[in-house]
Amino acid sequence: MVAAAAVVTLFSLALLPASAQTQPTQAGVVPRGPDGKPDLSGIWQVINTAAWDIQDHAAQLGVPAGQGVVEGNEIPYLPAAVQKKKENFENRMTADPETKCYLPGVPRVTYTPLPFQIIQATAQVTILYEYAHAVRNIFMGSPHLPGKIEWWMGDSRGHWEEDTLVVDVIHFNNETWFDRAGNFHSEELHVIERYTPMGPDHINYEVTIEDPLVFSRPWKMSMILYRHKEKNIQLLEYECFSF
Repeated sequence: MVAAAAVVTLFSLALLPASAQTQPTQAGVVPRGPDGKPDLSGIWQVINTAAWDIQDHAAQLGVPAGQGVVEGNEIPYLPAAVQKKKENFENRMTADPETKCYLPGVPRVTYTPLPFQIIQATAQVTILYEYAHAVRNIFMGSPHLPGKIEWWMGDSRGHWEEDTLVVDVIHFNNETWFDRAGNFHSEELHVIERYTPMGPDHINYEVTIEDPLVFSRPWKMSMILYRHKEKNIQLLEYECFSF
């Protein structure tokens, strides 16, 4: 009954405008919850072109120019994976899982050009994405499920390191990409996300990627998440249709 009540409470909050979910704070002060941890609740969105390509890229038809979000602008593919990445890029118009309306996976779902809403409680952080009604639950202070499981969005487990929300994600399938440029992974993908508030309206989002079947070493990408401040802001409907 307690768990059910928690779920009802979380989704009841999701129906409220984002401005009603957090207490007002002084300018420049990070809002905090009853447990003293930063309260990340609200509607957020990136302002970059990582959805098209997480590395530096020039403008082309249907693709805006953009600066990469990968540390050092280098993705350390294993030699055998380089050809696969090339093939993905050449066939991206039909091979990209996004064109089939599959869930985009983590971390790609964070930097789709659509907003998402964080609803924070002590034992669970829920993220609602405008993209295709995707929902992600981050269970705090609990271990990953045992066994080999392949999920589109993985299995997310969180904890706090001072003021940073750290999310460990495993149990992926191999059907998602990192972007529309064909950067990919295997089912051995391991993602570590770090959400660090830079103030009340900005979060530094850092991701560490590991996959021994595809990459020669771990690598990172980072970007800033911006809080939507519009009056009565809320997530809207986004339906994906595959042709």
